[in-house]
Amino acid sequence: MTTIQQLDVDLKGKDLLTLADLASEEIIGLIEKAVELKEKTLKKQFDHPLKGKILGMIFDKSSTRTRVSFEVGMIQLGGSALYLNGNDLQLGRGETIADTAQVLSQYLDGIMIRTFSHSSVEELAEHAAIPVINGLTDLYHPCQALADLLTVYEKKGKLAGLKLAYIGDGNNMAHSLMIACTKVGMDVSIAAPKEYFPDSAVTAKCEKFAEISGAKLVITDSPTEAVKDADIIYTDVWTSMGQEAENEQRLKAFHDYQVNEDLLDLAKKDYLFMHCLPAHRGEEVSAEVIDGPHSVVFDQAGNRLHAQKALLVEILKD
Repeated sequence: MTTIQQLDVDLKGKDLLTLADLASEEIIGLIEKAVELKEKTLKKQFDHPLKGKILGMIFDKSSTRTRVSFEVGMIQLGGSALYLNGNDLQLGRGETIADTAQVLSQYLDGIMIRTFSHSSVEELAEHAAIPVINGLTDLYHPCQALADLLTVYEKKGKLAGLKLAYIGDGNNMAHSLMIACTKVGMDVSIAAPKEYFPDSAVTAKCEKFAEISGAKLVITDSPTEAVKDADIIYTDVWTSMGQEAENEQRLKAFHDYQVNEDLLDLAKKDYLFMHCLPAHRGEEVSAEVIDGPHSVVFDQAGNRLHAQKALLVEILKD
């Protein structure tokens, strides 16, 4: 596998609200750090660089991968993780985000939050004296995209020059993939019904990132256009948490956007299939694809641990 050039990364004490906050060199540096930490983890070599550090984890949305990967990551790095259900905090009884941020800063070394409104995470970071990591909002999912880049790098040996096609809702996952790809020089095509296109402000940012990196960004309502000659095919659920009332409407709107074997005949023969999970087989993806030989969805899930460990080490280090 081609080695990414080792780069110095200095993220000490910084927030991660979106990958747009990071320079391309910082993203590459985190991937290289994740590769290093994964090798050590697989050999059961734990250096405990975060001994004595405590990460508070606020959850307003249910989670499997986010909670387990951050909690296990902190333990393996020698620190501790404290689960905080948003409804159990005084936030649930009307305490302001600003006050909560200042109070938690007295006890913790960092905060990871998984919630709905991105503006709430921005406000938390503004008033906290400790780093804040976005574990997911309705607008962005940066930690997943970082793990996805790690997975692509492991499987393909490079990032720049590859093409990723995302088929489905222009949601937080689409936004973070657009940012991640255009930052590191990967072409990215998003296929969605026009009424579900990605946020125009996010698209405008990514167009600027693409100009700098040399990547190509395409937003289309044609799945076949997006998938043609793609190295990576990616999809996500059509109805995310908080959108359950729109489920029937969305099932109709995305009917022709299922990732199946017929569609993938247009991709490169050695394509990777990716999905951030949980998946709904028979909706956004056929069982033959997600359970087939090109699928790397569980490698993606596993790499959440290693990518987030890299992020935690760099942000919380002394």
